[in-house]
Amino acid sequence: MKKDFSKYSDIELALVMSEKGENSDSAFMEFYQRYSNGLIAYCTKILNDRIIADDVFQETFIKFYASVDPKVNTNIAGYLIKIARNLCLNHKRNQKHKVDITELEFLSYDVQNYENRQLLEFVNTAVDLLEDDYKEALILREYNGLEYEEIAKVLNITAINAKTRVCRAKKKVKDLLKPYLNEITS
Repeated sequence: MKKDFSKYSDIELALVMSEKGENSDSAFMEFYQRYSNGLIAYCTKILNDRIIADDVFQETFIKFYASVDPKVNTNIAGYLIKIARNLCLNHKRNQKHKVDITELEFLSYDVQNYENRQLLEFVNTAVDLLEDDYKEALILREYNGLEYEEIAKVLNITAINAKTRVCRAKKKVKDLLKPYLNEITS
């Protein structure tokens, strides 16, 4: 009979997984179900390429499966983001050329009217234009829902610095969107 791991805490799941017994694959699948949506969104926003993001996303879970240690990794969500972040940064560093912004595939959302789709594209473009430090902090906060302390751990900065980066990123996005917003309100 298959165990129901949905009620297990992350640490309990990590213990089951680290034992490499008959239930480790099921425990891993529970982690995948819990964190896959947030991780793929993070990778896609950081890399601006869904295909490459899928590869990095998969590699993140492979590395996680091979290295999880419940004694060391007490914040599993943060650990997964840190793996994904390192892989994204490695890819960006090794990237030979930049992709034209018109070729980007944005996250698809079910938006009914044209103005909302257009606004969503402007927001995505504005986020993509941010400096990497601000972009990453904003994505971790708004797309992944991390607290400032968690962002600080992932980015190796202070919580105050994390909050500052998020606030500055939001201000820059608002400034970039100001002409569009003025146009639709007038």
